[in-house]
Amino acid sequence: MREIVLINITGVDRPGLTAAITGVLAQGGVNILDIGQAVIHDTLSFGILVEIPDTEQGKSVLKDILFKGYELDQQVRFTPVSEVDYQQWVGNQGKKRHIVTLLTRKVTAGQLQAVSSITAKYGLNIDHIDRLSGRMPLDTPADKGKGCIEFSVRGEAADPQALRAEFLSVAQELNVDIAFQEDSLFRRNRRLAVFDMDSTLIEAEVIDELAKAAGVGDKVSEITERAMAGELDFRASFKERLALLKGLDVNVLDSIGASLRLTEGAETLFAELKRLGYKTAILSGGFTYFAKQLQAKLGIDYVFANELEVVDGKVTGVAIEPIVDAQRKADLLKELAHKEGLRLEQTIAVGDGANDLPMLAIAGLGVAFRAKPLVKQSAKQAISTLGLDGVLYLLGFRDRDGQL
Repeated sequence: MREIVLINITGVDRPGLTAAITGVLAQGGVNILDIGQAVIHDTLSFGILVEIPDTEQGKSVLKDILFKGYELDQQVRFTPVSEVDYQQWVGNQGKKRHIVTLLTRKVTAGQLQAVSSITAKYGLNIDHIDRLSGRMPLDTPADKGKGCIEFSVRGEAADPQALRAEFLSVAQELNVDIAFQEDSLFRRNRRLAVFDMDSTLIEAEVIDELAKAAGVGDKVSEITERAMAGELDFRASFKERLALLKGLDVNVLDSIGASLRLTEGAETLFAELKRLGYKTAILSGGFTYFAKQLQAKLGIDYVFANELEVVDGKVTGVAIEPIVDAQRKADLLKELAHKEGLRLEQTIAVGDGANDLPMLAIAGLGVAFRAKPLVKQSAKQAISTLGLDGVLYLLGFRDRDGQL
């Protein structure tokens, strides 16, 4: 009668160990039902589920594995598995899988405990845990660290909305980011990434900087804050703010453009997206004048933003249609996806303001980046802890995959 056994092997990793173990199994005519191996700091954990035939060779295979393990200085454990249990395991393999991604400056046991407790609470089973971030020196400054742990979980969440709400609450409490997304083919096959500009690609709201130069900084900043938080209609507030800039000398634009700082991780993100064959775009309620500068610096494929009308060297304060507002951003995302021959599931959208929500909602991966509470709660995913290159982790990208 055939026998199903789970073999666990642990010890110091060494070259040729897997070949030696499977060589013994091969001599016994064993079938492999499942296999997994992980190495953490030179310590091996090797699991292999086998079906042992009722033959002369098969009868001695476990004894031979035990001797081989002793020879290789490995600990070996055998766990019998009934056919009923195995068939139940086979029946569960069609269950949905999700990816839970923990983003943090420094990974702690408390963070892992929080994530794993919530997944268990909602009926999800953790199949794999992987570290996507590189190893950090022990003396890394607190604001320079970068940690990412990815959990592959199986099952249907008992209450998906409550699960997401709990992840968001814990993320705020622990000052981390927790993403929850379906592990689908599209997650690994995205090809278009679009971005808001102000407070997303750059660490400023350009219209506020222009307003400071025009002597109306406080007034415009207050309107901008309320618009980004979703308290004001973007189109109306944009026209109101722009009108306050009437008469601003165009020479000011160059000095403001030169002072704009890229957001942490922007250069890394765009370099890697380009290397991976992505098309990229700026979809901004800001101004084309500054977006074009970013396009040249980051190698961005498309730019859609608002034109700043200038007559006789002065800003007119008049908005040129069509204004890139919330709906226009969503429409442009659809148009670009169609132009590139892509499904919306293959797109990424990143932004920080309420006017980004429509495009974040329809993108395959919508990310609220360092966003206001309303935007963070409404978006599918949010990143506030790390820089823009944290988006790569949500794609399953590992630091060691990078070329920078």
